[in-house]
Amino acid sequence: MAKTAFIGLGVMGFPMAGHLKAKGHEVVVFNRTGARAAAWIAKHGGRAAASPAEAAHGAEFVFVCVGNDDDVRSVVHGKSGALAGMGKGAVLIDHTTASAELARELAEEAASAGVAFLDAPVSGGQAGAENGKLTVMTGGMPEIFERAKPVIDSYARACVLLGPNGAGQLAKMVNQICIAGLLQGLAEGMNFAARAGLDGQKLIETISKGAAQSWQMDNRAHTMLAGKFDFGFAVDWMRKDLAICLAEAKRNGARLPATALVDQFYAQVQARGGRRWDTSSLMHLLAND
Repeated sequence: MAKTAFIGLGVMGFPMAGHLKAKGHEVVVFNRTGARAAAWIAKHGGRAAASPAEAAHGAEFVFVCVGNDDDVRSVVHGKSGALAGMGKGAVLIDHTTASAELARELAEEAASAGVAFLDAPVSGGQAGAENGKLTVMTGGMPEIFERAKPVIDSYARACVLLGPNGAGQLAKMVNQICIAGLLQGLAEGMNFAARAGLDGQKLIETISKGAAQSWQMDNRAHTMLAGKFDFGFAVDWMRKDLAICLAEAKRNGARLPATALVDQFYAQVQARGGRRWDTSSLMHLLAND
């Protein structure tokens, strides 16, 4: 069993760290809001640290799962940051959905400190985190990945090395690009069905058996038709992710016309007060035009 630290106990990190503890790993946690760390300790036991550096002290693997690039830097850098507390040979694993540029930056800084680094964003949402069935897209050195994979498997149904540092974040960008297009298509289809007078439930049961089937259809089509969006992956976070995708596309020359359009639709959802609505709330724009 490994000695680990987990930094960031949000809707994803809280259950992920819990799975590590349940699998028998030693877990020290840190969260910028102390009450959240206290809640985790009350549920899982273990110990909370006063800083990322303290949490990382003596850990073989240090996991980070926070909001964005700046959040990662705030818990990794400085005298109280994770790198300051990590010993040589330890592995820093960033589960935050962030930029590939940050991943490469952290890899260099970690190497200078004698620490290994993996960028390892996840997909599967809160339900995947709670059920221990996340997909983990990883960038880094193969030997480091092989060391870390058995520990990451505590909360993953799939953990794949996709290339050098940065590849994990690039893969997550592809994931979000695909999801954005799927959700817009599903929203348009469900709105069309409703306006055409079709039985939405029978329709979903039928077309989900064919080529239109997707995770989004299986998990979001019914709630779209019901107009329920107060759950799931927030629009604010999706826009953060799509901004990363669009910035990277500008650098590498990829054209993302549909992604850019869906991003603007999400901006309209935000303007309607849906900043914390699930990403399936694209339906709201169509059903309430």
